[in-house]
Amino acid sequence: MDGEIERLIKVWISAIIGLCYCYYLASRIPKGLLRLLSFLPLLFLFLILPLNLSSPTLIGITSFFLVLLGTSKLLLYSFNQGPLALSPPYIVHFISIAFLPIIPKQHPPTNENHKPKWLVPLKVLIFAMIIRVYDFKENLHPNFMLVIYCCHVYLSLELLLIFISVTIRTLFGFEIEPHFNEPYISTSLQDFWGHRWNLMVTLILRPTVYNPIRRMFKSFVGSSCASSAAMLATFLVSGLMHELIYYYLVAGHRGWQLHRLVSGLLVVSFLAITANWLFFPQLLRNGVDTKATEEYASLVEFAKSKFSKQHNYSVLHV
Repeated sequence: MDGEIERLIKVWISAIIGLCYCYYLASRIPKGLLRLLSFLPLLFLFLILPLNLSSPTLIGITSFFLVLLGTSKLLLYSFNQGPLALSPPYIVHFISIAFLPIIPKQHPPTNENHKPKWLVPLKVLIFAMIIRVYDFKENLHPNFMLVIYCCHVYLSLELLLIFISVTIRTLFGFEIEPHFNEPYISTSLQDFWGHRWNLMVTLILRPTVYNPIRRMFKSFVGSSCASSAAMLATFLVSGLMHELIYYYLVAGHRGWQLHRLVSGLLVVSFLAITANWLFFPQLLRNGVDTKATEEYASLVEFAKSKFSKQHNYSVLHV
């Protein structure tokens, strides 16, 4: 575990250094394509950093903060949009808003502030009980354990985000958007996905995917079809991001491995390029290819002559 903590520190130091580059240098580039191009090396860095970890918990948190939130907010910031464009002019605020699930509230507080004070301690107690249940999972029904896993995922995210919200409110003094809105009391799938579960992702995907796609298609296919296309694209991007996080979790246990088809193409391409660069020029300059071709032709003629003599000899004796 000591090695894993050391790798985690290196990952986050690398990410913070990258954001310092964005804050002090890249942010001075005019918004638009040029600023986006200046962000591309950092976006690639965010994509590969979680692969340095092996702990499922640390991989999940790091990939969510860096890949899902960090890259999305930087994409918006490329065009001077999103929470980073509205953040206070301090590097600490910039880094915190870029990495953490923080979006300052755009509207007055809702009734979420009037939730019972005993609700959070109750969730902590239930989470502790769930952790204790794992000691007896060999004796419990698999379907019951599936319910435990679902509760574990929700409560771990909920309590982590509550802790972050309280910390941000204490340190910086501003309110942030809620992340969950009691999803266990949802009345429909639309209510669950749109109003109660992981609202931070909804707030990120709307300006980065839904709104641009809708604007782009609206002039061609009309408002209704554009909204449907934008919604489909949003679900597609969300699914790909979730698949990427699943990949990080799996790759952390077996190392960073590409699919055999991809790795095979990369190996063949690398060998072809390096051979054309280092191996073949020496041979071509000295005419080895021509000599080898002539040798093959001579070998064929030699074999044909031998075969012809043997064939004629056999015919004569017959």
